[in-house]
Amino acid sequence: MRGDSMRRAVGILLALALAGCANGPLADPLLVHSDPFDTSNQILFTPERPGAEAYAELFESVLNVIDDMFDIAYANRYDGRIETHPRIAPGLEQIFKPGSPNLYERTLATFQTYRHRAFVLIAPDHDGYVVVVTVLKELEDIPNPTREGAGGAAFRSDPTIDRTYEIVTPSVISHAWIPKGRDYAMEQRILQKIQRKLHE
Repeated sequence: MRGDSMRRAVGILLALALAGCANGPLADPLLVHSDPFDTSNQILFTPERPGAEAYAELFESVLNVIDDMFDIAYANRYDGRIETHPRIAPGLEQIFKPGSPNLYERTLATFQTYRHRAFVLIAPDHDGYVVVVTVLKELEDIPNPTREGAGGAAFRSDPTIDRTYEIVTPSVISHAWIPKGRDYAMEQRILQKIQRKLHE
């Protein structure tokens, strides 16, 4: 009898532990542990005269393109790496602000808060230099709406002269972000801008 109750208690504890682990957003383990410098979106730059001068010109051109869209967090010419600070993705209401050219991604950013981070790697190749661009997107994880419009009575008998204004303070902003994969359309747009810059 004691053995049955012991097994039952262990089963309940395991069920509770599994239920507790299932709460909250689960990040994609492949994305979390993957190298941000993926080679899915890349271009090959083949200068007429490869060397230090051609590489320096390439790095500055790439840096100028990335700097137009993001704030640079890290840039090192010697290891060919450029990393950016996260940037909130503009929605359809900010159509002229640089961001994802994909209509679907713009629509998502209109109704939810997304942000992008860009990673660029410039590596030597036997024909020149390979430029790899990776743009990761993340969704803000907010447990509750920052401003709740429902909950009050529809009709009030209070005087309407004394108005109180709702102030959104930084304390209601969540800093938890959920990885949502890559923005391939934005990567392609950045690569196209780099190619145009190199042919100027």
